[in-house]
Amino acid sequence: MKAAGVALVGSLLLGAGAAGWAYWHLNGNIRSVDINGALGDDRPARPATVPSASPSASPVPTGALNILVLGSDSRTGEQNQELGGGDSGGARSDTAMVVHLDAGRTAATVVSIPRDTLVERPSCPLPSGGTTRAASGAMFNTAYELGGPVCAVKTVESLTGVRMDHYVEVDFSGFADLVDALGGVTVTTDVDIDDDKSHLHLDAGTHHLDGTEALGLARTRYGLAGGSDLARIELQHKLVKALLQQVSATDLLTDPAKLYQVADALTGSLTTDTGLDSLGELTNLGRSLGDLAADDVRTLTMPVLPAPSDPNRVVADQPDAAELWESLR
Repeated sequence: MKAAGVALVGSLLLGAGAAGWAYWHLNGNIRSVDINGALGDDRPARPATVPSASPSASPVPTGALNILVLGSDSRTGEQNQELGGGDSGGARSDTAMVVHLDAGRTAATVVSIPRDTLVERPSCPLPSGGTTRAASGAMFNTAYELGGPVCAVKTVESLTGVRMDHYVEVDFSGFADLVDALGGVTVTTDVDIDDDKSHLHLDAGTHHLDGTEALGLARTRYGLAGGSDLARIELQHKLVKALLQQVSATDLLTDPAKLYQVADALTGSLTTDTGLDSLGELTNLGRSLGDLAADDVRTLTMPVLPAPSDPNRVVADQPDAAELWESLR
């Protein structure tokens, strides 16, 4: 999202003809889902907002915002299947993060929800009509598998009591392409990683990773002690910080070819809600994050405990989890 503020604004600095073609192409890359239309009023209320004293003085939005960011493990398409391995059936939310942007957009909190969390999964509307069945003690990532983005959002809102203002989904190939377009990322690992499933083999230490390696780091689990999803989330948090640092360090406006490559990879990787499905909307969001640095981002995991019914699953640790979500409303 921060890369959007640089890459998409910068693409408009191209010549008039090139800019027109680039805008048409990049805008057409973005896929969207009408989550507001599907869920209607059956969701948490938006917090009351105080209007700005001089709204015309600041065209860039600055209010607090909650965004559900999902990493999909869909094997749809040849590149996704090659990167993901395994069969091509189904798709789950391999990674789920609630990104809370503070008012002013100079600080953010990223809260990961473990995919192995057992939740009360609500009934969700389906694009083809009808609804999914509600389920008690269901795996969190089955919401996306059964009902797509709409059910993922409804399940997160049911779990947290927090209204998701926007939805952003990134797939395997799009994530790898974006990292490559940025020139890779530098990440330090505290332990050796030896994971054939994610195709990643690294000694403990600092490494500069290309897109495929960064994707492997985001996915690795069985190469870590105990094969824990919680340990994988810690690596994902390192990757979030590394990506922010790389975006800040990459001067895209002086390199039109790289700038377009980043913008193309960025828009081609995204599925959003209809409130973010245009270059203008993504650009406004990206520009509002211009002062957000890696050190201003706090990364957390929702407090969890081993599930009484299954030691390989977790449940929200109350009241700590509820208090965390309350702080983000």
